[in-house]
Amino acid sequence: KIGGEWQIIQNEDGMPKLRVSPYYRKVLAGAGSKEDRTYIKEKLDSADFLIKSIYKRQATIYKVVKCILKRQHDFFEHGLDHLKPMVLRDVADEVEVHESTVSRVTSSKYLQCPHGILELKFFFSSGVQQASGEDLSAVAIKNKIRGLIGGESPVKPLSDQTIVASLEELGVHCARRTVAKYREAMGILPSSKRKRLF
Repeated sequence: KIGGEWQIIQNEDGMPKLRVSPYYRKVLAGAGSKEDRTYIKEKLDSADFLIKSIYKRQATIYKVVKCILKRQHDFFEHGLDHLKPMVLRDVADEVEVHESTVSRVTSSKYLQCPHGILELKFFFSSGVQQASGEDLSAVAIKNKIRGLIGGESPVKPLSDQTIVASLEELGVHCARRTVAKYREAMGILPSSKRKRLF
């Protein structure tokens, strides 16, 4: 965040600036036979295409991150509870590329922000519709469940139904089976297995 505005800075440390050596252009100009010229020109065209493809991929990554930043502004400002549901199609439509391109661009790419280093795929999650009509991200709901369980009494752990009631008090509408599914996905045991006798 610079001057109150979020900035996207691509990490290009250690990445060389790609270019084709002028030597090969000279070789092309001095090539004797037509076959030699054709061969060298094909290789130069192939190298130019590769370089343009790499820079185009970098530009696409930038556009995708810019879209994520715009759509998930509340997350960057306020944290995990403000993560909105977002699917690949949302970003693909806005950036005007195919969903598979967004999937490739976000795979094994990371973003560093005040909330940690996160894989770009982290920002894509389904949502659960709330009574207000607004969708709440599955990641945000999992975070709330984790918080409730983290603050429970070890002698009397919260049942899934109690978690549902506690979420309702927080304004989050969620079915018991959804709570169970999210709890299991986070590797948290059911209340009967979390109970400690002393």
